[in-house]
Amino acid sequence: MKDLQVSAVYHVGKEDEKSGSIVVQAPETAAEAIQVFGDEAVNSNALANWVVKLQGNVRSGLGKGEDPKAMQARLGGSKMGVAASKAAMDPKAAWLASYQAADPKTRKQMKADLLKQAEEIG
Repeated sequence: MKDLQVSAVYHVGKEDEKSGSIVVQAPETAAEAIQVFGDEAVNSNALANWVVKLQGNVRSGLGKGEDPKAMQARLGGSKMGVAASKAAMDPKAAWLASYQAADPKTRKQMKADLLKQAEEIG
């Protein structure tokens, strides 16, 4: 086991902040973690961490306009601990995704901007 320092900052308003740190005993290897905490706890925490990583990859793909089939193809073979490939940016799909997520006022402005750009191009 080894000392693991955990620090956190809590922002109170825009300018004031509080911070604190604690030290806990942590296993040095996965085998030691399983011995100390048990197989189920270690696996559960590993999967929870992986889900958060994959959710970030899904959000990134959605933001770049990636369609569900392409996202599945890119992320479906993911392996824990191995970085996923980046989603390719599709400008048209990204604009459409942004448009669909926008409120009516923003949509109106987006349409006006697009028409203005189209007129400038000719």
